[in-house]
Amino acid sequence: MKKATTFLQIIGLLVFTNQLFAQSKFTLADIYEKGTFRQQSVAGINWMNDGKFYTAQEGNDLVKFDVTTGQKVETIVQGASLSPAIDFDDYTFSADEKKILFTTNTEPIYRRSFKANYYVYDLTTKQLKELSKGGQQSYATFSPEGSKVAFCRGNNLYVVDLQTNTEVQMTNDGKWNFTINGSTDWVYEEEFGFAQAFFWSPDGQKIAYYTFDESKVKEFNMQMWRGGKLYPDDYKFKYPKAGEANSEITISIYDLKSGKSTKVDIGTEKDIYIPRIKWTNNANVLAVLSMNRLQNKLEILHADAGTGATKAILTEESTAYLEADFFDDVIYLKDGKHFIYSSEKNGFKHLYLYDIAGKMIRQITDGKWEVVNFLGIDEKQKKPLLYYTSTEVSPLERQFYSIDIQGKNKKKLSAERGTNSPNLSKDFKYYILSQSNAQSPLQVTLWETQKNTIIKELKNNKELLEKYKEYGVKTREFFSFKTSEGVDLNGYMLKPANFDASKKYPVLMFVYGGPGSQNVADAWGGSRDLWHNFLTQEGYIVACVDNRGTGFRGAAFKKITYANLGKYEVQDQIESAKHLGSLPYIDKNRIGIWGWSYGGYMSSLLMTLGADYFKAGIAVAPVTNWRYYDSIYTERYLKRPQDNAVGYDSYSPVTHADKLKGAYLLVHGTGDDNVHFQNAVSMQNALIKSGKQFQSFYYPDRNHGIYGGNTTMHLYKMLTDFVLKNL
Repeated sequence: MKKATTFLQIIGLLVFTNQLFAQSKFTLADIYEKGTFRQQSVAGINWMNDGKFYTAQEGNDLVKFDVTTGQKVETIVQGASLSPAIDFDDYTFSADEKKILFTTNTEPIYRRSFKANYYVYDLTTKQLKELSKGGQQSYATFSPEGSKVAFCRGNNLYVVDLQTNTEVQMTNDGKWNFTINGSTDWVYEEEFGFAQAFFWSPDGQKIAYYTFDESKVKEFNMQMWRGGKLYPDDYKFKYPKAGEANSEITISIYDLKSGKSTKVDIGTEKDIYIPRIKWTNNANVLAVLSMNRLQNKLEILHADAGTGATKAILTEESTAYLEADFFDDVIYLKDGKHFIYSSEKNGFKHLYLYDIAGKMIRQITDGKWEVVNFLGIDEKQKKPLLYYTSTEVSPLERQFYSIDIQGKNKKKLSAERGTNSPNLSKDFKYYILSQSNAQSPLQVTLWETQKNTIIKELKNNKELLEKYKEYGVKTREFFSFKTSEGVDLNGYMLKPANFDASKKYPVLMFVYGGPGSQNVADAWGGSRDLWHNFLTQEGYIVACVDNRGTGFRGAAFKKITYANLGKYEVQDQIESAKHLGSLPYIDKNRIGIWGWSYGGYMSSLLMTLGADYFKAGIAVAPVTNWRYYDSIYTERYLKRPQDNAVGYDSYSPVTHADKLKGAYLLVHGTGDDNVHFQNAVSMQNALIKSGKQFQSFYYPDRNHGIYGGNTTMHLYKMLTDFVLKNL
């Protein structure tokens, strides 16, 4: 016999049902202020030499973990208990693990460059010493045997002998905006991806370093209004725009015993790039990567460290462009007779074995897929094993593999769908795997490599996943379609939690679309996806499609945009809008577009050349005229303006300002050292000249990232209000 249901039980059932079917809404503050959806990870991992332990930074402590159990075994250093007490931002062990170099009070300069105060901690004596008292330093680095530390200060190079406490200045001609020793100039840092420009030889007796002669590079001036000064400051720095003079580069090798530098012979042509230098395993041979200005020809030079004499051992050319960062994959084998090299010469990025003289022995990986990251080679094996991640399963995924040096016995080591990023121990016995996909947040696990068995789960973010469910946050749904030209494009969309296929929804498209980039990936989304999800709460669908020119689908797909940036990207995004508009649940008359940087360039073009398909658009920090952007990036994809004026002007948004129809919001930071505020001013003038109404907003002194204090919250509140009003 059933019991009678009480009034309180009915009320309880109604409350439970209401909680079940009506998820809480989240706010912009949850994303940008409260950290409600912040993902947990493992910070500052360093593998120890013996392969049995690794270290990680936990707050202001340096902690040691047992690899076999994943358990904490020791707190090596408590920052607060040191004398003087320090709050460290980063740390590095000496090669013998007897000393630690702590980085404190880090002050960023540009994207990668910084100044800091460094301290050396001796694990034997338990003493902490300031590295140098002459002012802040940059890029302090132990010598291989750990007895010395080199660093940069004031555009010069220094070395400190830790045993004698003596400091030697290696260069003396460094001068702001004229000569830089041991650090890169602005454009190398931004476009070749490194700021430290000095490198210890394997025996610790020499230092190879760059010198940048910036005297012929024109200055760019930014007014800075920080601190409410009566008169703003002028910040002037050397920035080579497309077609303008670059720095002249010198590569030198400093001998610590003699105290003298020897210049490396990089040829008589001065208008070239040296995107990378790297010591071979021979302390007397430095490898130098040289590229012509158009970046469609490269040479690997081997330099004699004693004389500076060089010999070209490998040359590669392209009808479009070559990627300098592929040289990061070059590993010289311990036998002194071979090296690994990566190239797209067969249409996809793969790994090759060469002999030391530059003769190709064999292609190691092959297929219509890309090696994404070459992680290293275990030479202790009978047949050395190479480890890498690739797109073999899908361009949207990153899976982890091993293969022997013969190109055989390939094994897929990762099991989970999505994006897998391994961090291998120095002896290759273990790895820490960071893995996520569109439906599962970051999971960090510890693995044994040869057996490929899991040892311990370090982070799982299950609470974050529950929070997503609590707030009804939707994850990416992937799709693909064929354009009218027969091109297959990949995309994803985010739908409202209460999606009803019988209704018509407005769509905001997100675009980046630049050469070699990727947004459509099977990975957990970050704060941008959360903002997109915030919009789905307001009844919008958010969609993203990777156009031609983006990466990880082979050289032909990527390089089709060469010398004509904008053309194919615009075609593909218009085709994407048409495809979305054809879906029964999308209102084709309410499609918007937004993007940042190259994405802002794209959204500006689509609001003009694609004005019939987009009702509203947002451009944040966009390039609006490629003549205003830097030499290395722009010329790689467009050649110089002197050689390809049509390519520069045909698809610059300022050229098409008169075609604007819908609502357009232009946002920029006045302190943007990368994509200058000049781009926004130029677009505004073109729109004004054409009699077009638009909205614009500038953020005083903010750089390309437009952040700091309340800035991010302010920005996304403004973007939200614009979307709600105009789409």
